[in-house]
Parts: sequence; C-alpha cells; structure tokens
Amino acid sequence: MERIRNFCIIAHIDHGKSTLADRMIELTHAINERDAQAQVLDNMELEREKGITIKSHAIRMEYQRGGESYMLNLIDTPGHVDFSYEVSRAIASCEGALLVVDASQGIQAQTISNLFLALNHDLEIIPVLNKIDMESAKVDEVSDQIIELIGCKREEILAVSAKTGQGVDRVLDAIIDRIPAPKGDENAPLQALIFDSVFNSFRGIIAYFRVMNGTIRAGDKVKFFSNNHAYEADEVGALRLGLSPEKEIRAGNVGYIISGIKDSSEVRVGDTITHVENPCTQAVAGFEEVKPMVFAGVYPVDADEYEDLRASLEKLKLNDASLSYEPESSLALGFGFRCGFLGLLHMEIVQERLYREFDMDVITTVPNVSYRVYTTRGELLEVHNPSGLPDVTLIDHIEEPTILAQVITNSDSLGVVVKLCIDKRGVLQNQVFLTSCRVELTFTMPLSEIVFDFYDKLKSISRGYASFDYHVNGFQTTTLVRLDILLNGDRVDALSSLIHRDYAYNFGRKMCEKLKELIPRQQFDIAIQAAIGAKIIARETVKAVRKDVTAKCYGGDITRKRKLLEKQKKGKKRMRQVGNVEVPQEAFLAVLKMD
Repeated sequence: MERIRNFCIIAHIDHGKSTLADRMIELTHAINERDAQAQVLDNMELEREKGITIKSHAIRMEYQRGGESYMLNLIDTPGHVDFSYEVSRAIASCEGALLVVDASQGIQAQTISNLFLALNHDLEIIPVLNKIDMESAKVDEVSDQIIELIGCKREEILAVSAKTGQGVDRVLDAIIDRIPAPKGDENAPLQALIFDSVFNSFRGIIAYFRVMNGTIRAGDKVKFFSNNHAYEADEVGALRLGLSPEKEIRAGNVGYIISGIKDSSEVRVGDTITHVENPCTQAVAGFEEVKPMVFAGVYPVDADEYEDLRASLEKLKLNDASLSYEPESSLALGFGFRCGFLGLLHMEIVQERLYREFDMDVITTVPNVSYRVYTTRGELLEVHNPSGLPDVTLIDHIEEPTILAQVITNSDSLGVVVKLCIDKRGVLQNQVFLTSCRVELTFTMPLSEIVFDFYDKLKSISRGYASFDYHVNGFQTTTLVRLDILLNGDRVDALSSLIHRDYAYNFGRKMCEKLKELIPRQQFDIAIQAAIGAKIIARETVKAVRKDVTAKCYGGDITRKRKLLEKQKKGKKRMRQVGNVEVPQEAFLAVLKMD
C-alpha cells in the first residue's frame, strides 16, 4: 500500500486534462503504440466529436522510480458544470488531485468550483500550469492567481506542456512525493465503495469499486449493503486500458467486479460491497444523492417502443448516475418518462446516447425546473411539468428555485455580461477584480432563466472569455403562468410551458411564429394560438393548400363559380372537424433553441 497512489485530474473545460492524462499514460507505458491515440481515455464516440469528457475514466499505471515500482490509479474527470456529479464521485475515491490551469486563460469558474469540491474531501492539491508552450501563455500572471487561490508557494506550481510532454515527468514525481498513500487494513472485513458501473450485454453489469478495507478475491461470496443480495465474484481485476483480470484486489486499490448481475436496479453507485461470511459493520459514507436541475419529458417516436425506452434508460442510468426518470403520459405524445438532468448539455448528451447506443429515437419536450406550489388549502405541491399546475383559483403562491451564479469575465465585456444577468432577473451580489482585467461577478438568479440559452449567450457576448458556474441557493416567491399552445382549439400539452408573467406575451408570440414556419400546410386552415388560461395572447394561421376548383369554369355566369366555391368551403369545414394536425419533431426542438 505504501507504493499506491490514487489521484484525479480536475480543471475547467478545455484546459488540457485528457491531453495530460495521455502523456502520463505514454510515460508509464500503460498502453502499446498500436492503441495510442489522442484523448485515449475518451472512448465514447460522442466525446471525440464534441472534444469534451463526459464520463470519468479510471486507468492503472505502473511507474518505475529509484528501483521501486509505484502503482498510480488515475481518474480523468469532465470539466463542464453539467457533469460535476462525475467529478464529485472521482474525488470521493482519491487521496489527491492535480489542479490543471490553462496558462493562456487563467483560473475559470469551474476551476474554483472543482477545487472546493476537492478541498471538502481533504485531498492533497498539486497545482499544474498547462499550455506553457503557447505564445499567449501568461505564466507569471496565472501563477500569481494560483498562489492567491490556494495559498501555495511558487516553486510548488508545476509548469508543463501536455501537448509536447515538457515537464510531465516532474508531475509523476510530485504525485509520488506529495500525495499520501491510501489508508486501510488488508486483513479487516471487506469494505469497497462502488463509484461507477457499465452494462455489458454478454457479462451483465460490471461494477467499478475502490477497496477501503480488506481484500476481494475471485470466487468470493459478496453482498451489497443496499439490498443484502449475495453474489459470487466471477471475476475481479484492475482497470487498465481494458479490463485486466487478477486474483485479488487489496485495500487502497481500484478494480472491477463481474458477478453476472442482469438487473440494473440491484447495482447503485455509492453502495458498499462486503463479504457474506465476514461482513463489515457499516457502509462507506458514499456520495450524496444528486439533485436534478432541469426536467423534460422524453417520449418514444413510436408508441410501441415504450418498454424498450424504459430498458434503455435503466442501462444508461448505470453509466450515468445523475440521470433520474419516472413514468408520465401526455395527450399528444402518449406514454413516456419525465427525466431529470443536471443541465441542457446533459440533456442533449442523454438524448444523443439513447440514439447511438440503444437505437432509440425520442421526442424531448420543453425543459423546465421544479416549482413549489402552495395551495389555498394549505397544501404544498411539487410541480415538474405544466400539466401538474393546479387551477389558478386554488393557488396561493408559487416558489421557484434560485441559484448563486458565479461569472468570471474580462473587464471589456463587464457591461454586457451584467446587462444579460439583469435581463434574466438576476440580482448582483458581489463584484471582485481578481486582476486588473479579470472580474468575478456573483449573482442570485432564478434557475429557470439559465435553462434555455443563458450559457450560449454568455459565451457569444464575451467572445468566449466568460466562464460560468452555479449552485442551488433555495427558493423565492414568483409570479408564474402556464402558457398553452392551441392548434385549432386543441391544447398540445407537450408544448405548454411555465413562464414568468412579464415574459409570457413575447414568448407566446415567438412560439406561434416559429410553429407557423414548421407545421406543414393542410387542406384546411390551422389556427395556432398562445393562451394563458382562457385568454388568447397571440395567434398565427397556417393557410390552407387550396385546389383551384374554378379552373374548369371558363365564361358563363359568376354564380357557377360561386356554387363551386361554396361546395369547397363546406368540404373544408367538415375536414377541419375530422382532420388532425401532426406536429413535427423539429417543432419541439425549435422551441428549445428559440432566441
């Protein structure tokens, strides 16, 4: 155990975590040349396309120094705020963390957020200044920022270039010298924390764990604390680039277990594995349950695929513990699920993974957050979707979740960033100049205001400089209304949304205009209306495709033409009563991307 080191890499998005992991893997020869590629740990096709890490990835490396062999267990983590739950799980499994900061961009909001997560778990922090080979690198200025942030000495900061490999060997030496060896007793009863799991269609569920105390061997009878079910450990092993079977995994180490479990509900992230015969007395203090920020309905395009969608979501939840879902039904879309996500990027990734990994084509409804509704009878209701809102006469008041938002930007775009936050009902709490040209803003604002396009707008108005991070900060009373969309007088509940009264008129008008472009023309007029209760606030009409019934009338009395037009009018009236309007998938997606 003296020669084991467990550590993770934390940083803001795009500061070079995965590239640094590549160089370390190369230096320790944990991978052969044939398998080598850029971002080797990002093994999901989606991660490579978007250039971001979505999942935490664990790998074991062996490093020789001074005639001794050290075992380094690395967990590479995502940088985006939507995947912070992945980061918290990686941190709970480690004793130390590499804090990577981009020398050209400096400290960003997510750097600070992830750092505090690590400090709460008493991790040893090793500051690493990356991208020093770039012309725009500000080594001294960013070093000062790091010293101010974590209070380290200047010589403790490791300047490296993950791209060229310069200085990476010093990082490996610092991991061995500074990060403490794991504590634990190999002879005590087995106590292992599950930090991730994946579904394999041939072998069942593969659970990844970190052994706190004891030793787990292949063939042992083990049980999970949460359900008390007993299993046989068919195979245990180490997480190298692939799965590497071993006879035993001792205290302080990271590994995987295959026990032929097929039911995904039996394996929970944060659960404890112990022996059946000699169990430990208490579970490892696992991770707190994740709180979803954004809710949206997910429905199969074909109603017959409802059970397939349920199975797909179960398997996806194994790999993505921050996803939550429960069944719901809609008049327009049939049976589906109300899913909870950590943010809009998380929602987009889940939708894409369902399509790629499970071949599930789904419709996602307008995302919203959960509100607390206090009724005149003194009841408290939690409302996730617009259809759950009680009648206006029964509502006493509504509370919405608020967040404490932290924005770091350059002083040039300070004015436009403040204006954007105030337009989103934000209240400025604090403004601190980190350096002469970088400022940190703290706002309290409603969570519902950042759900749609806040992050995209922030990036565009600050030319990519501003970084954003947030955490939930309680509830506040608000004036909400339910905005319904009616097609020919029928409500489409999948397009309904809960919105602040001040913004309802503009939003309703834009929605009607957008739907007019997207709904295909029929043989009859389609009335698109936005309504609050019984009051119509906006209307657009998709005109009918008309057949020229008077084409055969040449000459003669006008009454001949009028007779034909009256006949057509009656037919259209009857068609409108029986015809139904199909809302295309693009219409649901367009509402999400509406400016």
